[in-house]
Amino acid sequence: MTTESKDKEVNHGIHNYSAEEKWIKPEDPVLLERLEWFKDQKLALMMHWGPYSQLGVVESWALSDKDGDWSRTDIDWEEDGEEFKRQYFNLNKTFNPVRFQPEVWADLAAEGGFKYFIFTTKHHDGFSMWDTKETDYRITSSECPFHSHKYADVCKHVFDAFREKGLGIAAYFSKADWNTPYYWAPGMARGREMWRGPSYDPDEYPWLWNKFVNFTHNQIMELMSKYGRIDVLWLDAGWVGKGKQDIRLGEVVEKAREIQPWLLTADRTVGGEFENYITPEQTIPEGPMSVPWESCITMGTSFSFKYEDKYKPTREIVHTLIEIISKGGNLALNVAPQPDGRLPEGAIKRMKELGAWLKVYGEAVYGTRICAPYFKEGLAYTRKGETAYCFRLYQSEDDRYKEENVYIPYTEKVHRIDMLGGEENLEFSQTEEGISIRMPKVVETEENTPIAHVFRLT
Repeated sequence: MTTESKDKEVNHGIHNYSAEEKWIKPEDPVLLERLEWFKDQKLALMMHWGPYSQLGVVESWALSDKDGDWSRTDIDWEEDGEEFKRQYFNLNKTFNPVRFQPEVWADLAAEGGFKYFIFTTKHHDGFSMWDTKETDYRITSSECPFHSHKYADVCKHVFDAFREKGLGIAAYFSKADWNTPYYWAPGMARGREMWRGPSYDPDEYPWLWNKFVNFTHNQIMELMSKYGRIDVLWLDAGWVGKGKQDIRLGEVVEKAREIQPWLLTADRTVGGEFENYITPEQTIPEGPMSVPWESCITMGTSFSFKYEDKYKPTREIVHTLIEIISKGGNLALNVAPQPDGRLPEGAIKRMKELGAWLKVYGEAVYGTRICAPYFKEGLAYTRKGETAYCFRLYQSEDDRYKEENVYIPYTEKVHRIDMLGGEENLEFSQTEEGISIRMPKVVETEENTPIAHVFRLT
C-alpha cells in the first residue's frame, strides 16, 4: 500500500492507516513507558454497540447520504432517505438492553485472553453511551427506556467491570457528531444532502463551529474525569481535525493529561503528535512496522451487530493474531453485542476457544517484540529477551502434519528447542541457513490438526 493510499481517509467506512514514516515519537517519558505497556498487551476486545444494533445495520454510516451507495445495502424497508434518518435517530426510544451484564462480558474477556478493552462511548451518530450532560441523545435520557436500569450508565459499569478483571480501558470517541445541531446544523447550504462533514463551512460560521468544539471538549472531559482510569483515548472520524475542522485537540488532550498523565491518544489517520499508535482497519500491513500499531478486525463481517452474522473460525482468528504480533502489532478483535445486551453465542464460543489456545501458547504472544524473519511461508516469529519463538501455522483441519523434520530459516545460534504444550528439548541440527527440528512422533487420532505448533528457541 502506498503512502498516498494509506493517507486516504475513508473508503466504504474502512479507514486506511497513516504511513509509518509519519509517526511522531512522544517526548514525554511517561508516554514512552505507556507505549511499551501497549506493545506488551497484544490482544484487545473491541465493541461497537448502540441503538443501531436493533436494526442489524452498519453503525452510523447510513445517515450520510454521500455514503448511502454502500452503507444502505441492508436497508430494504425504507427508500426515503429523510424518513430513514428519522427512524434511525429515533432508535434511542426503543433501545432497552435489559440482558446487559457487564460482569459477564468482563469474565468472557478475561477467559478469552484479552488484555485491554476498546468501547464505543459514541459513534458518528452522536448517541452517547454514558451520562453526558451535553446532550439528551444519550443512554440515560428519559427518552431511552433503559435510563432507569441499574446499568443505565453503560460506560461506567462496563469500564468498572473490565478494570476489575485487570484489563486496560480505551475509550472510543467519534470526533464527528451527526446528531448535534452544532455539527449537522439544519437550514444550511447543503440542505438535506448530508455527508460525513459539517453541514456548514466553519469559516463562514465560526461561532457555530466554536460551539461544536466546546461541546466536544466537554464530552471528552466528562469521560476523562468521571469514569475512572482511562488508558487510551481512541479518536475516530479522522476527517475532523484537518483543514477547516480544527477542534483544538491539543487543548483538550493537555487538560485530560492533567488528570490522567499516562493517557495515550490514538487520533487515527490524522498523523502528528496525538496519533500515538497507528490503527489499520480490517487489514494487516504487508510487512513488519517498527512503530506502535493495532489492527482492528471484526470477528464477524461487521463492526456492528448483524443478524445471522458469520464469524471467522477460531483457527483464522489465531492465525490473524499470530501474523499481527509477528509484524509488531496488536489485534483489536471486534465483537458486537446484541440489542438485548448479550454477546452472540457464536462469538462467545470463539472467545472461549481463543482463550484456551492462549493459555497454552500465550508465552509466545504476550510481552513479545518483533524478530526476523518475522512472517514468511507459514512461519511466524516473536522474541522475548534472549528467547525467540517460532509458530508453524496449519491452514486447515486437513493440513495433517506428517513431517519427520520441520525446517526453520532462523540463523541466530540456538542451544535448546522446546515445543510449547508438548515435548521439551527436541532434537535439532543447525547450519548457517537455518534449523532442522526432529518432530516428536504423533499418535494418529481423530482430533483436528493443531492451529499451530509453537517452538521456544533458547
